[in-house]
Amino acid sequence: MSPAKVGPDDNARRLDLWLWFARFFKSRTLATRFVQSGKLRVNNDVIKKAHHNLRVGDVLTFPKANQVRVVKLLDLGLRRGPAQEAQALYEDLSPAAPKREDRKSSENTVAVVREPGSGRPTKQQRRALNRLRQH
Repeated sequence: MSPAKVGPDDNARRLDLWLWFARFFKSRTLATRFVQSGKLRVNNDVIKKAHHNLRVGDVLTFPKANQVRVVKLLDLGLRRGPAQEAQALYEDLSPAAPKREDRKSSENTVAVVREPGSGRPTKQQRRALNRLRQH
């Protein structure tokens, strides 16, 4: 059976298969495991079954790569094609990720200066200690 076949309902696609078609996961097995983890929502309902049928217009919400992805299905797809073809399957409704400059400015980073002699020895200090021990 070809992975593109869905059975009696031709206007629906298995959830794990669509996630793989849309290139959110490298393999269908990874997509299945992710769905079974319970971290994915379809139209605000938590889905734990990889065989859940998706239809055009459904909205998926799930965490991916330190970001919450919100996508709306535009097409079910027939195969796992190139990236351009995969991106045509959905509309990305995700909130924009903060820019790198914004993240750096929002962090409160303070440079800590250690007193000499505290902490681990430097490479130079270790070599000096080894020379003392050998003589």
